[in-house]
Amino acid sequence: MSEQEWQALQKMVDTAVNALEDVKAKDITVLDTSDKTPLFARMIVASGDSTRQVKALANNVAVDLKEAGFAVQGSEGQDSGEWALVDAGDLVVHVMLPAVRDFYNIEALWGGEKPSFHAGEQKPWHAADN
Repeated sequence: MSEQEWQALQKMVDTAVNALEDVKAKDITVLDTSDKTPLFARMIVASGDSTRQVKALANNVAVDLKEAGFAVQGSEGQDSGEWALVDAGDLVVHVMLPAVRDFYNIEALWGGEKPSFHAGEQKPWHAADN
């Protein structure tokens, strides 16, 4: 990846993270997936407290990315609001309810950092914390 491509990717990630923070997303995690798949270079996973917030978070990410000049390929999950996805090519953003995030644990599937908790302890974003 050239320096210019890396800077554009970083701007895309920063734009998405800021959009998530604007609508009060919780537990935002950015994963580097460039060594795992050629389909996208970064993945962001975040939580919302309600289906309404999950929808608003995904919508805000899509709107802000478009306003920043990035193409949004598509989005999924806006109907139910339990798990919404925004596909922006080199960046994929997942926004989930905490219980859904706990169940699927996609950070572990994509090689995110090993959790800092031990078996039997709650994850930092555990659904019971809501």
